[in-house]
Amino acid sequence: MTDTTRRQHPAVPEEILAYYARGAEDARLRDGGAPAGRLEFWRTQDVLRRLLPTAPARLLDVGGGSGVHAEWLVRDGYEVELVDPVPLHVEQASRLPGVKAQSGDARSLPADDRAYDVVLMLGPLYHLPERADRVRALTEAHRVVRPGGLVVAATINRFAQLHDLLREERYFVPLHRERTDTVLLDGRHPFHDDGFFTVAYFARPDEVPAEFTDAGLTVEGQYGVEGVAWLMGGVEDWLDDPERREAVLAASRHIESDPTLLGASGHLLTAGRR
Repeated sequence: MTDTTRRQHPAVPEEILAYYARGAEDARLRDGGAPAGRLEFWRTQDVLRRLLPTAPARLLDVGGGSGVHAEWLVRDGYEVELVDPVPLHVEQASRLPGVKAQSGDARSLPADDRAYDVVLMLGPLYHLPERADRVRALTEAHRVVRPGGLVVAATINRFAQLHDLLREERYFVPLHRERTDTVLLDGRHPFHDDGFFTVAYFARPDEVPAEFTDAGLTVEGQYGVEGVAWLMGGVEDWLDDPERREAVLAASRHIESDPTLLGASGHLLTAGRR
């Protein structure tokens, strides 16, 4: 058993903590939020429900934010513990029935070896610009998941900001275009006082499996979350109509693992096992 008290938490950049301290992440993914956020939520839920073992199972939600996913996972019958470095997120998640939440960093988890059936990392990897840190976080997931257990990690795709700004017509602003084109070179998204996002890394889909492998995990699949639907006009009206929303989700399943389309999504889920 690991002595977690001796683990030191690496510093999380203040820009990242400040960005999420605004409290906007919770509303972004829930009903009433932006269409792309709601589609991300529903598609993430859709994919996870097909990948997760049958409840009950013990699940660690690393970087789980305010508990948006932990909430429905508990309702589905899972035993959920959440770790997040943002104090506001820990406070919000702690209020949810059945969710245990504590402060922690993905690169140094406050958890014992082989303690969980599933580890979810639906946010940490895209806030770790250095490859060594991403592998370290995945290695921690490998450590705390049981043999044969599932690890699912989310990444932001390299061209997500380019697609997003084109869709919203902000790419035509020279400053936004210059910053966006710079991110395309190496995936590194810096902090700007007047920026849209915070410190992040936008990955190519084919980068992630190698990082899983270096952490000792065997990749089983990759799933484009939003597909191409998030780029289409009318998506907001579609998602507000339950019947059309189900059609959009079904259409997205058809292309979710097509290697030629993985990079079209804003987010990518990669699943592997110890």
